[in-house]
Amino acid sequence: MLHIVVAVNIYSSMNPLFFQLEQGYPLMVIPDTAAHLNGHTIITHTYSIFLDIGAGNPLISRSKESTLHLERINDPEYFGYITFELPGKLFTYTADGQRELNNDEVQEVIEHLSDIRDNPALWNQLKDN
Repeated sequence: MLHIVVAVNIYSSMNPLFFQLEQGYPLMVIPDTAAHLNGHTIITHTYSIFLDIGAGNPLISRSKESTLHLERINDPEYFGYITFELPGKLFTYTADGQRELNNDEVQEVIEHLSDIRDNPALWNQLKDN
């Protein structure tokens, strides 16, 4: 059986999101997408999560986008990433950074991203804040 993983960026026009958790962490969330082909196509959407130390500065996000999931991320502000395998049903948080979100924080980020995914007009409002 041949298993091919192809990285695509169908969200290249989507800018990073900047928002704050209830506990006070300001976050920068960078969207990334991958297509897995093995007889059929499954699109998984991942969102890399960083502590936002740049006060919503999009230039900082661009320096982080180039290496997402291609190599180990040693950024001290990196929390890991959330994968939406089946939106609304199956989510995975991978804490592979130097920081880690707790269960409540992960749930809050998933709810926030789900709301944005269900209401794309919110994307423009959040990226401009």
